[in-house]
Amino acid sequence: MTSAVENGTGQGFSFAGKKVWITGHRGMLGSALVRSFESEGAELLLCSRQELDLSSQRDVNDWVQANKPDLVFHAGAKVGGIYANSVAPADFLYANLMIECNVIHAAYQNGVKKLVFVASNCTYPTVAPQPISEESLMTGKLDANIRSYAVSKIAGIELCMAYRKQYGCEFVSVIPPNLYGPGDNYHPEHSHVVAGIMRRAHEAKLNGAKEFIVWGDGTPRREILHVDDLAAAMKYVMCTPTSHDLFNVGYGKDFSISELATHIAGVVGFEGRIQYDTSKPNGTMGKLLDSSRIRQTGWSPVIDEVTGLKSAYADFLNRSKQSGTAGRF
Repeated sequence: MTSAVENGTGQGFSFAGKKVWITGHRGMLGSALVRSFESEGAELLLCSRQELDLSSQRDVNDWVQANKPDLVFHAGAKVGGIYANSVAPADFLYANLMIECNVIHAAYQNGVKKLVFVASNCTYPTVAPQPISEESLMTGKLDANIRSYAVSKIAGIELCMAYRKQYGCEFVSVIPPNLYGPGDNYHPEHSHVVAGIMRRAHEAKLNGAKEFIVWGDGTPRREILHVDDLAAAMKYVMCTPTSHDLFNVGYGKDFSISELATHIAGVVGFEGRIQYDTSKPNGTMGKLLDSSRIRQTGWSPVIDEVTGLKSAYADFLNRSKQSGTAGRF
């Protein structure tokens, strides 16, 4: 993947020699960021959950003070799909509020030059003009199934804005659509839309089933973005001077859930029927982002949906083989 710097980002900006902290580096997005830095010459600061508890203010402050990162990509979070968020809202709200407050405040206290925070498209109202612009934030009601997670991410965006306004910190937030790609979570209850459908299609194929089930009626529309494109966008924002503190980072078009399921079934090689469980929630009906703000700076995605889904399924099969569970991990 071509790096943001190689694309001319930031008028010759170089990550070489800089200390770069990537939170959540073992997650899907964090792993993509780490991969993208393979030839940048930066010193990556990486800590596992066992090594540093991001929910502990004292531990985070001590760690940042000792390691003195120049730049922070804040990708660490407690994440999950609609089901996980609907049954454990307190867990998602508490954990993410703690993590965001600690990382962002420690970055301010220790003179971090710039921080890029990852929010979520669920921060936007359930009913918003399509495509959704950054100005739509906090203008309407949130989806009830993921409200707690959305509130925590809105708080993170507001924190970045507040530190920028009060202290002049270069803290910027990005809002992606549904992510997919290598390193995704394929848990049967805690996965997002692409990973969840891909697992069901794979298991149906593996078991010789005639059909697999997708939640909802298939009509909601979702914009998806390959995780490597988001990693590139975050690096672009990191090293490009901007006057904005919030950017949508989208693919530019959306798909109905039924279209996504059909695409995924084709990539997986499942030839049976796709059935829709209308007793399950649809979620927000539309989430297409208006990404004109970041595109005006020069960034655009490069991975199309077919290429991206093939790379995701190749990673799924590789991890399945390594785990010896025939896709049941």
